[in-house]
Amino acid sequence: MNHTMSFLTNDKLTIVGAAGMIGSNMAQTAMMMRLTPHICLYDPYGPGLEGVAEEMYHCAFDGADITYTTDMKEALTGAKYVISSGGAPRKQGMTREDLLKGNCEIAEQLGKDIRSYCPDVKHVVIIFNPADLTGLVTLLHSGLRPSQVTTLAALDSTRLQSALAKEFGVQQCKVENCHTYGGHGEQMAVFASKVTVDGKPFSELLGTKLPLVRWEEIKGNVIQGGKRIIELRGRSSFQSPAYVSVEMIAAAMGGKKFEWPAGCYVNTEKYHNVMMAMPTVIDETGVHYGQVEGSAEEMAALDASYEHLCKMRDEIIGLNIIPPVSEWHTLNPNL
Repeated sequence: MNHTMSFLTNDKLTIVGAAGMIGSNMAQTAMMMRLTPHICLYDPYGPGLEGVAEEMYHCAFDGADITYTTDMKEALTGAKYVISSGGAPRKQGMTREDLLKGNCEIAEQLGKDIRSYCPDVKHVVIIFNPADLTGLVTLLHSGLRPSQVTTLAALDSTRLQSALAKEFGVQQCKVENCHTYGGHGEQMAVFASKVTVDGKPFSELLGTKLPLVRWEEIKGNVIQGGKRIIELRGRSSFQSPAYVSVEMIAAAMGGKKFEWPAGCYVNTEKYHNVMMAMPTVIDETGVHYGQVEGSAEEMAALDASYEHLCKMRDEIIGLNIIPPVSEWHTLNPNL
């Protein structure tokens, strides 16, 4: 049997932060989805990393070539795809923004390492929070094209879909066009004007089947979705970010297109030099974003989210993690 035939690609995938719960789940998911036989697991924490590798070997995946290393150079050399969950996790009582400085410094180093060790990488997915900023920092320091770096933002949209499905008692896939755009923090913009529930327009259900007060509650729960998982499980979410981010990298590898909103580098007439969730498609040519359409209220929420992102971006410029916007082109000629 030719083992390589049954994989999506033969290219090397490196998982950064592989000793963590998200990273180890990503490794298993990528193997179960038969993305590539060549998976390299990286983490600075040796014993945990070896434990994950051992578990992967015990799964006995057919045709697998799984390696692990605590050396970033070895991990990234030859990598064509990278997913990084390699930041400090969010603990109880913390917001995604609380992780700002430390995780942006980690992203800065990751960007520089990508530039040094795998400049030919095809796509990088950044997961660790605050993802809008860690993704931006990685993009700037890596020198990659904007189409090559995406961040995980889709969980906000899948949480909205799941909340509405539970509320109306329908199967989750019957709730369509659930999207959140803008930042992936407490300032995300929830877009529901185009939602349909089992074929019925959301606008017809709002105020009749779904009281406005309850809708505000649901929106609040979606925004605090990650916090709720911490309360329930005593740790930040790991199964959903692992699965969805592997779906993103699979799309970049030429698998099924990824059509949930992803965080990407945006520079339009209205929104300048930020990484944020947009209507996106990821395919083997990278990420492409389109125009956001919504009600006046939704667009106002997106504008507020954008302002918040600009404020946080300016904060990391103030910390010298990235240069002023006017100098970005010298650091990364693709911007």
